[in-house]
Amino acid sequence: MVTLHGFCRLVLAAVILAGCAGQVEPAQKAISDIDAALSASSAEAAKYVPDQLAAVQAGLDGLRASFQKQDYPAVLAGAPAVMINARALAGAAAAKRDALAKALNDRWSGMAAAVPDEITGIQNQLDSLARKSSRKQAEGIDLDAARDSLSGAVSLWSKAQAAFATGNLPEAVEAAQNVESSLKQIESTLKMHPPAAAGAGRS
Repeated sequence: MVTLHGFCRLVLAAVILAGCAGQVEPAQKAISDIDAALSASSAEAAKYVPDQLAAVQAGLDGLRASFQKQDYPAVLAGAPAVMINARALAGAAAAKRDALAKALNDRWSGMAAAVPDEITGIQNQLDSLARKSSRKQAEGIDLDAARDSLSGAVSLWSKAQAAFATGNLPEAVEAAQNVESSLKQIESTLKMHPPAAAGAGRS
């Protein structure tokens, strides 16, 4: 015969099993919903906020592990926070993308204003050093090599402008930075000193 104590244990076990069974579908749905939210923004998130993406993925992996252990209450308890973070990925990625785009645009604007003047200044210096009256000043300077370097920088600047015109801002900025570096080297070769640097030297 089943004792009263044994019967109570059986009833309690049945209640627990029924409760767990009722939590399977909600737990499974919670994981599926998070997975869908993650999939929708993972590409942008991987590019702009990889650390946040990794944290959400780790949270989802933890929920899946709890589900495999049939710890459905743990899944249901942890899912809301993971879902909030998953839904926040898209906004965080967009904000980071916009911030980077603004930084690139600002960088391009500055270079677009400065590079043409630098090119003109170098060309004027080359013309000046090529005069007979500047022969002594031009001693030790390979003017032909400097002209070739300037020609290469001008060509690269044209490519930077073309990239900007097609909306490829990262490529435009990268090319323009290479132009700036080349121009600085030419200025050094020609012994050119920007006014600001010269003023700093006298102070």
